[in-house]
Amino acid sequence: MKGKLFGNGLFESSRMMLPEHKEAWLTHQEKQLKEKPILDEQEIQLIQGKINDSFHQRIRIQVTVFDPIEDKVYEGIVSVVNTFLKEIKLVFSDGDWKYIKLDTIMSVT
Repeated sequence: MKGKLFGNGLFESSRMMLPEHKEAWLTHQEKQLKEKPILDEQEIQLIQGKINDSFHQRIRIQVTVFDPIEDKVYEGIVSVVNTFLKEIKLVFSDGDWKYIKLDTIMSVT
């Protein structure tokens, strides 16, 4: 029984695909990994200013973080700015938190 399941056995020789599987496979192939856009100096300064305002004045901000498939948006207050590790600690309204690397931040509103 073990010989049929491995090598050129039962599963490898099966070439049948359901239409749903074919659609899912094609959709997966269409989703190309995107590259991180390069931010200009002015945009970087605006992001740093808004992070600074959130840190000092406890203002809630929305941070858009780059992801190769789909960008992620987090909302919270900056509680820690670690310049050595180049990351911020964003505290959410439910008390949970997340460290975000500064070089992955796309925008701050």
